Amino acid sequence: MTHELTVQTRTATAGPVIELAGELDHHSAPDVRVLLLGLGLHPGQQLVIDLDRLTFCDSSGITVLIAARNHALQAEADIALAAVPDHVSRIFRTVGLEQVFTIHPDARAAEAAWTPPAS
Repeated sequence: MTHELTVQTRTATAGPVIELAGELDHHSAPDVRVLLLGLGLHPGQQLVIDLDRLTFCDSSGITVLIAARNHALQAEADIALAAVPDHVSRIFRTVGLEQVFTIHPDARAAEAAWTPPAS
């Protein structure tokens, strides 16, 4: 069994977009956590985490997503999840995280929903 995860980052108008593909588990979560916590988020930005190609997520992965949310809030930025797979949505519903995260059908929808802060 491989524990492979690829991470792509890009910058959108709203802020950083992180695309995760593969398995977000106890093997890959520490690296993703370091990457997410190292993002230079600015007040008013939106961090989008695109989970469209995520094939597996265990409790370590969920913990990383929560840490990313906390990091965004601390930076006075927003966070949105995009394309959350059914297997992750079930976990979110079970533990109530669908009420904590803003979830969009895809990254474009998340980016379109972002409202720039008033100047």
